[in-house]
Order: sequence, then C-alpha cells, then structure tokens
Amino acid sequence: MQTLVAVTTYDHGNMCPMSREAGDREMAKQPHAVVIGDIEVARRTCSELSAHGFVVTHLLRPTDSEMRAALTQAVSAVAVLVRGDVIALRYALLVEHLLPEVRLVVTLFDRTVAEQLVRVVPNCQVTSPANVAVPSIIGACVGPDVLAVASLGGMPTMVLAAGEGIELRRWPRRGWLRRLPAVLAGQVRPHDAATRFLFIGLSGLASILVLDWLLAVTALHENGIRALYIATRVVATVGPGDADAHAPGWYQVLSSGSMLLTIMFTAVFTAGVINRLLSSRSIAIIGSRTVPTRDHVVVIGLGQVGLRLCIELRRLGISVVAVERDPRAVNLRLARAAKVPVLIAHAEDREVLKKLSLHRARALAAMGSEDLDNIEVAIAALALAPDLRVVLRAGDDDVITETRSLFRIGEVRNVSALTAFAVTLGLVGQTPCAVYARGHQLGAVPFAVPGAGTILDAELHSSVSRCDCGSTADI
Repeated sequence: MQTLVAVTTYDHGNMCPMSREAGDREMAKQPHAVVIGDIEVARRTCSELSAHGFVVTHLLRPTDSEMRAALTQAVSAVAVLVRGDVIALRYALLVEHLLPEVRLVVTLFDRTVAEQLVRVVPNCQVTSPANVAVPSIIGACVGPDVLAVASLGGMPTMVLAAGEGIELRRWPRRGWLRRLPAVLAGQVRPHDAATRFLFIGLSGLASILVLDWLLAVTALHENGIRALYIATRVVATVGPGDADAHAPGWYQVLSSGSMLLTIMFTAVFTAGVINRLLSSRSIAIIGSRTVPTRDHVVVIGLGQVGLRLCIELRRLGISVVAVERDPRAVNLRLARAAKVPVLIAHAEDREVLKKLSLHRARALAAMGSEDLDNIEVAIAALALAPDLRVVLRAGDDDVITETRSLFRIGEVRNVSALTAFAVTLGLVGQTPCAVYARGHQLGAVPFAVPGAGTILDAELHSSVSRCDCGSTADI
C-alpha cells in the first residue's frame, strides 16, 4: 500500500538519517516545509529542501484532512508541484486558506491562471518547468560558452561562462538584411506529397502559359499583350480564338496538346489546393510559417517545454521548426497562433530528418517527454549530420536517471532538476532570475543583478537525486 505522507529528516552536515531522539531535538530548530505532488520535480524538491536543512513533509496526493494535519504553524514554506493547472490551483488556494501568507511556490503552465493566482495570493510565486528550463536550453542551442539566455530587466541577456564565474551580456540582435537570405531560402518549398502535387500542377500551368505566349509572339507575330490573351485562352482550355485561323498546322496541334495537358495539370493543382484547405496544416508555403533551411533550430516535441522553446527562439530572431508526431496535440493551435511551423511526423524517421536541412541547422533540441525517444532522435540526427549541435531533455526516466553518459551524444538538460533547484531557491527566499546547467552542476543568476557587462561569482550546486517518499520495500 502506498504511503501518502512522508516526513524526511536529515542532518545538514553529513546528510545521514539521524536517530529519533537527536532528530526530535534538531527538528525544533530546523525550518519546516511541505511539498505537495508525486511527480519527478516534487521528489527532487523534497531532496533539495532536505539538503538545505529543512524538515520536509512530502504529501504525494493529499486529501483535505491530510493537508490540515500537515500545515501547522511550524511550516514556513510550501511547494505545490502537481500535474494539471486546476489541481495545482485548488491546492494553492487551500494552502493559503489553512496557512495565510506562508511562502508558497506553485507550478502552473497557463499564464492567465498564474496571473489570477498571484493577484489573489500575493505571497505566491508561480513558475513552470518550461519557464525555468527554457533559458538554459536556449543557451545550449546557441553555443558552448552560453549557459543561458534570459530576460533581465526586460532585455534578452546571455549568461556566459567566464572562468569560474559568469558574465552577463546583451543578446546581439541581427538586422533584417542579415536574416533576409535565410528567410527567402525557406519560401515556396514543398514539404510533403500534397504540397508537391500543388507545385507540380502550378508549375505545369505556368509553363504552358509561358510557352504558348512565346509561340504566339514568334510564330504568330502577335504583340505581347495580344500574345498573353491568346496564351491565357489556351490555358483556360477555350482555344486561342481566331488567332490560329491562319496559323501553321504544327501550331494548332501544339495548342491542342497544351489544352489537354492543361486539363491534367489543373486537376493536379486543384487536388493540392483542396488537400491544403481541408487539412489542419501547421506549415505554410510562403510567409513566417515556412520550414527554414539554414541557421535554424529544430525542436522535437511540442509539449509545454518544446512550445515555450519555439516561442522564445522566435523572439530572439532565431528561425525554428518543430516536429510533433501527434496530429491532435493540444499545443498545435498555440503553435499556429505563434507562427511556429510544425511538421507532423515521427522525428526518428531519417526521411523526415532529411527535410529539415540538419547540415545547415544551428542545433537540434530533442524536447520530448520520453527520454529514450529523445535519445533515438538524437542518434538518428547525428547519423545524418555528425557535426550537428544536439540538446537533449533527459533525466526523468528511471532507466537513465544518471545522465552523465549522455554528454557524449549532446548537451543534456534535466528539466526536473533545473525546476527543483529553482523552486528550492524560491522557498528559501533566494528567488533566481534564471538557472543554468554547467557540466553536471547547476547555477543561478540572482534576481537583482547590476545589468549587462557584469561579471559575477558563480556558486555551483550538485543536483541531488529524487527522494523515495511513498516507496514501499519488497517483502
């Protein structure tokens, strides 16, 4: 039977479980915290708080009565880390009702809900794994010395490695002239069979129009405007009119063949148009939602982290294309509204990866929810483009919790570890402006920093493993 409430007491000096008597004495001096949730972030936060000297009560899926019992006056901090914004909102409001003005950190994805919660509960800090991890993921996509790209003072700022410390530097904006070649290269390109049919039909019709115009000018000696009218009649399959009354026989035969070909190309073009109109495609033929071909980032997986990564990359002026295998994914609508091109396909398919111009891409970010899927995509991508910069979301899966071996594949970002670190700092009163990964360790940019051009000392932190609260031993 699974235990729903677990109290973990550690001695901060040696991190060894204490005796009951010593623990009782120490618990009276230590700060108390309550962690609500049974997801990976909650389990890591429980361990992080214990490492910071807290007495932690971990409620996995608590009832109202269990919440009342746990939220005593001794509790100084509460973290609500659950799946589902509605559940998180309910727990947050109950915490505020039972223990007003307690330091509270809640993870919510919906920004509207988050804003309303902060308005109702001013002592609440709201964040999400996407908000916490994306700056560090962008840094890994940009370059080896960039630890994160975050908004500091309303301006995008790079967090760079500077010896043992960090340097803050403004994000360099590229002018539209420098971005124009990459933008134009992605325009009017077929990306699937239906679009290819549309282009074949359109190209065929245009070729017949141009060819018949040239023949009307050269063979029939018509002026340009009259020749265009004749060619248009041929494409419309109504014939060249009286222009061929004295035309040579070969021209009449050629016009007849052109009209027959026009019927075929019109059918192909119409099929392509109807297919695009009836389907819910997230890639355009022309405009901002076309597939980029150079200096872009390929994002695999359109979950909360993947979607936020795409949006932030676009804000920085970096071209992006997402790949999502589920045609009914809830974030497709949001991606379309944010003008993010999304290819519906399985990213581990080599034929799909070939369409993404990986050899000219800036990076590939595998942000799927399953670690093993991300590794499969990364290996397939490296097989096509060995020099490609790969960023992996990994560390949540029980099979590969230890991520050090994955650094040979690419840059690894453990979203749960980054989020737990940020939540813990918020609970201890040191809310960071951004957190980042440096090798196997984590660091934070203080909330109040002087600004760009500043070099700061960096205090790195080794990520702790998840707690085992609620686990049962085999008998």
